[in-house]
Amino acid sequence: MKEVRTSAMVAAKLRQWGISVTEEVGNLGVVGTLKSNKPGNRSIGLRADMDALEVIEKNDLSYASTIPGIMHACGHDGHATMLLGAAKYLSENRDSFSGTVYFIFQPAEE
Repeated sequence: MKEVRTSAMVAAKLRQWGISVTEEVGNLGVVGTLKSNKPGNRSIGLRADMDALEVIEKNDLSYASTIPGIMHACGHDGHATMLLGAAKYLSENRDSFSGTVYFIFQPAEE
């Protein structure tokens, strides 16, 4: 597990949007908890992996990894980004649902 910076960034973003954060879940995992403004006792969990692979990226594209020997060959950066997008949207629209949403960011999925 090497997602130290990623976990910290995810936790900071969730807090910025007023989402309660639990860190160090299974070492580097992050769970955000968002309660709606409407009454309700239902819950849902949304999960994304946030690890990279120890693979050398052999291209010079603008979005190529900047960390030598590490790249997002499986798209986990996209998964984490989509979950962060959902967290931001739902945090800004707490009146549009009832219950609790858990945003689960999983390290070391590979």
